[in-house]
Amino acid sequence: MRSSGKNSRAGDSGRDNRGAGGGTSRSKTGGSRDDKQKRAGRPRPEERRYDVGGSGGSGGQSGEGGRKGRGTTARGGAKGGPKQPQQRDQRSAPARSREYETRAEERNRERYAGKKDIKLPKTFPGAEQEGERLQKVLARAGYGSRRACEELIEQARVEVNGAIVVEQGLRVDPENDEIKVDGLTVATQSYQFFALNKPAGVVSTMEDPEGRQCLGDYVTNRETRLFHVGRLDTETEGIILLTNHGELAHRLTHPKYGVRKTYVAAIYGPIPRDLGKQLKDGIQLEDGYARADHFRVIEQTGRNYLVEVSLHEGRKHIVRRMLAEAGFPVEKLVRTAFGPITLGDQKSGWLRRMSNTEVGMLMREVEL
Repeated sequence: MRSSGKNSRAGDSGRDNRGAGGGTSRSKTGGSRDDKQKRAGRPRPEERRYDVGGSGGSGGQSGEGGRKGRGTTARGGAKGGPKQPQQRDQRSAPARSREYETRAEERNRERYAGKKDIKLPKTFPGAEQEGERLQKVLARAGYGSRRACEELIEQARVEVNGAIVVEQGLRVDPENDEIKVDGLTVATQSYQFFALNKPAGVVSTMEDPEGRQCLGDYVTNRETRLFHVGRLDTETEGIILLTNHGELAHRLTHPKYGVRKTYVAAIYGPIPRDLGKQLKDGIQLEDGYARADHFRVIEQTGRNYLVEVSLHEGRKHIVRRMLAEAGFPVEKLVRTAFGPITLGDQKSGWLRRMSNTEVGMLMREVEL
């Protein structure tokens, strides 16, 4: 009996040992299964945002209400639930409910109910703005860079329609607004002003049907049509103005404004001392009296004289006729100035664009 007991105890112990050994081997595999089950029971970090607990999912804690687990509504394709596509930027831009969107739309409608025609401010990018910035107009007219033109405005040297400009960025209409710098009118880009030193033998017309050389031959490459201001005799040289500003051309030649023209004439002497007085008092011509505003002798070489005559009349051959009536026929005649515009050292046959200062002086001369 004892031996059998020992044997039974040994058998039991052997079975126990085998059971322990078998349990150990089973525990390794079973333990991994338990770990998987435990991990399966834990929600993933991205799943913890959602309440997936409920009525008994395959991996959920159905016995405890309100707890989270893997149910049929689990996100991310977990076991026991359908795999659903992931949404982009869920954390940065959570989805809004339809109710929220509806309320926001209603608020916007109430806010802009009485403002159907919203007018954007002129400074809004892309909005239609009237006119051009003053400094841009001045820069295009030749007063320097835009920064230099802004400095002119800062120095209170610019006026628009009679008012001095005190702020930057003022918008103007170059065609209709009167812009002045230092009291002189600024010519806009639509007008052109040229001074030509007309050679002798050139006809004072823009076209000549007889094919003679004329003023139009000097401006054939201009974009706009120009016309001459006044006339010069064919044999008379000197300055003549070309422009497309009709009102200015009209006033420069109208007797009302009395724009002075200056001529240098070569005559043969000797001449009396009172020749200047005679010309200023008036010389009787066939079409009435003609009077000079100024007379002086510039140069004398023997009996050859260069004299300067200024007058504001513009009748045909007026200087030649006056000197010839006084007894001194003109051998050569050159007009050296038309109002404030002087010939200077401009060569014969050369055409130059007048400066803005010259144009401003011309306009002030005729009250433009």
